[in-house]
Amino acid sequence: MSRKVRTLTSDYLYKLVKEEKEKYEKDVKAAAAATREVDADGFADTLEKEVDHLAVLKIKEAQAKIALKRIQEQKTAARRRIKKLKS
Repeated sequence: MSRKVRTLTSDYLYKLVKEEKEKYEKDVKAAAAATREVDADGFADTLEKEVDHLAVLKIKEAQAKIALKRIQEQKTAARRRIKKLKS
């Protein structure tokens, strides 16, 4: 599959940036239109739930990092054993 190679000129780069900016602005407007309003008393509960959810996610992330570290250590040990058996 051959791809067409384009030279990045200042005009072409300006055009790309302008197109991306327009896409971004459309997305922002669409998101703003889809957003619902919440009363102030309801917002406090929603915010509290989101903060709690974030705390839970941080804990899960820490557990996943620990598990990943164990897996990486096991892989390193296995590689060492393989290398030792080969020699």
